[in-house]
Amino acid sequence: MYSAEQIAERVGELGREITRRYPDGDLLVLGLLKGSFIFLSDLVRSVNRPLQVDFLVAASYGDQMESSGNVRLVYDPETELEGKHILLVEDIVDSGRTLSRLMDLLTVRSPRSLDICALLHKHVDTHLRYPVKLVGFDAPNEFLVGYGLDHAENFRHLPYIASLQ
Repeated sequence: MYSAEQIAERVGELGREITRRYPDGDLLVLGLLKGSFIFLSDLVRSVNRPLQVDFLVAASYGDQMESSGNVRLVYDPETELEGKHILLVEDIVDSGRTLSRLMDLLTVRSPRSLDICALLHKHVDTHLRYPVKLVGFDAPNEFLVGYGLDHAENFRHLPYIASLQ
């Protein structure tokens, strides 16, 4: 679907956009684990400004190929969020259930700004109540793996993104 070279080029572009978008203030890049970890590590290295990194862990898939709709927070960031620019980094946006729940939780912590950056966006987000401000690629409505994306914890290590179908 997307080669390692295409991904690297687009992640660099996103990093430059983040640098321009947040010229001042504290920036916290908040990765949604596990799927975003490879994307997040490449992304923050392409941002040319000081920033902090922390993580959230939410579970909604298990070993299924579609979200259960039951979102559980497994790890909540310990970093202070109030007054900071928060960029929530997600691997893929599909139903929007997980992101909407997380954005609700983060909004009440009074960040200076709160935006979503997603590597992939399927545009089938029937439950997402927040805009995705930064998108790497528009993705087909297929189950994708690689570059951090998994199926039942497999395929995360692939340097490219492929369809499981």
